[in-house]
Amino acid sequence: MFSIADLEQRLAALGANAAHRQRVMRHWVQALPLTQGRRQLEHYLPHALLAALPALMAELEGLATLVESHPGADGSARLLVRLGDGQTVESVLLPRDGLCVSSQVGCAVGCQFCMTGRDGLIRQVTSAEIVAQVALARRQRAVKKVVFMGMGEPSHNLEAVMEAIEVLGTVGNIGHKNLVFSTVGDPRVFERLARGPVKPALALSLHTTKDALRRELLPRAPRLTPADIVDAGERYARETGYPIQYQWTLLDGVNDGDDELDAIVTLLKGKYGVLNMIPYNSVPELPFQRPDWDKARDIARRLHQRGVLTKLRDSAGQDVDGGCGQLRARAAQPRKRTVAIQPAR
Repeated sequence: MFSIADLEQRLAALGANAAHRQRVMRHWVQALPLTQGRRQLEHYLPHALLAALPALMAELEGLATLVESHPGADGSARLLVRLGDGQTVESVLLPRDGLCVSSQVGCAVGCQFCMTGRDGLIRQVTSAEIVAQVALARRQRAVKKVVFMGMGEPSHNLEAVMEAIEVLGTVGNIGHKNLVFSTVGDPRVFERLARGPVKPALALSLHTTKDALRRELLPRAPRLTPADIVDAGERYARETGYPIQYQWTLLDGVNDGDDELDAIVTLLKGKYGVLNMIPYNSVPELPFQRPDWDKARDIARRLHQRGVLTKLRDSAGQDVDGGCGQLRARAAQPRKRTVAIQPAR
């Protein structure tokens, strides 16, 4: 396992300057043939790098390999991806050239409605492994948007995720607004994201306006209230010019009552953002239920009429065990090891 920084050091040791490193990285991240480009590699790269390149590219492809693909009727595909050490994560090819990637094997937040967090955090995914998920997907079809909404909490692997975002937003040829960092609201995110050369869009997992319920549903999330999260999101939105995507998983009978809708209006009306309501993707092992689609549509309509820009979204791959973590849970469980997480300030 190695990071993007490790890869750049290896390239430099083979005589690559900045332009050479960018060329190699671009071929890898964009899944381009080595023969493609205005200048032939043998006329451009140092001899030592040229000789090592086939083995290096094979090693990079081996960072993320496809185990299973489950195409959905909506144009999505759920991918079970094996990393170099045998651990597995999930990626999702989304309709309209999107890709959802994982930033951790497992997750420490322990959201009660999510399969990924049931076994806790197993290990971090390196920046190179994150980028490798994109390269793997691009060998199958175009990827123009990457969302960090797969397995794991990106803020708990912050530097690796930001390193991957920088690569994807430069040599990866993905627009900065099309890189979406999703988090439960770690305070470090609001400080760190705006400082990087690539400033991603931000998605904040809200799920409820009630502080006590949020602590119950997201037991190990940072102790920010929903109002604190929205205030921090609003500052980031105004600083970057990107509207915040507030994520709300609709759980039947849990967070879909009239009291929640009234509080949503109070919390989000006039804010620079959009509320994405996603009916829960039911999992037999968990007690939560997916609300009726007509009920969900009525909730979104009522919020929109009251001044909150609301989009009702269906989780991709409903017909192929779509909930994050399900493919991995159904595969053989690899050996675990514990990884410490830096506590939020």
